Amino acid sequence: MTGEPAETATTRHVVVMGVSGCGKTTVASRIAAATGFVFAEADEFHTAANVAKMSAGVPLEDVDRWPWLRSLARWMAERAAVGESTVIACSALKRSYRDVLADGPPSVDFVHLDGAAELVRARLAARVGHYMPASLLDSQVATLEPLQPDERGVVLDVSRTPDALARQAIDALGLVPWVHRPASSEHPG
Repeated sequence: MTGEPAETATTRHVVVMGVSGCGKTTVASRIAAATGFVFAEADEFHTAANVAKMSAGVPLEDVDRWPWLRSLARWMAERAAVGESTVIACSALKRSYRDVLADGPPSVDFVHLDGAAELVRARLAARVGHYMPASLLDSQVATLEPLQPDERGVVLDVSRTPDALARQAIDALGLVPWVHRPASSEHPG
């Protein structure tokens, strides 16, 4: 794990990051299911213009990303304000993007899903119904800036199963798994 440990906070916020096709959404949704955190898919926060651009195989520029990143940071901050922890699946490829996200809630931990471009390319080729074409993978790999030592987070190998990655992230970040217990009909004495 890089960076300093998260301070004691009433909420936790996790961004599962990496290039398209690395498994961000699958892993983030499994972390959310295991912890009870509110899940969001960052792609759903993109404007129609951003989606159209990416669908056409045109990489986004920073000017396209800033409003999107600020809306994600605001969403996390709003959830924190009402006592909800969050997990977001978001590429967060550059340090400057992660800095914008980290400015939202009290603290953010990053889970970087990293691995061989060939494995990710094969996953992208098999994916159906997503607007992000495999042709943009090279631009994402070129843009990716690894987590820096002063950023809180962990780097995980995408060759592992989504369940194993979610468990590893939960353990590495010290997230408390959520256990649903039905209300008891018995009252303490």
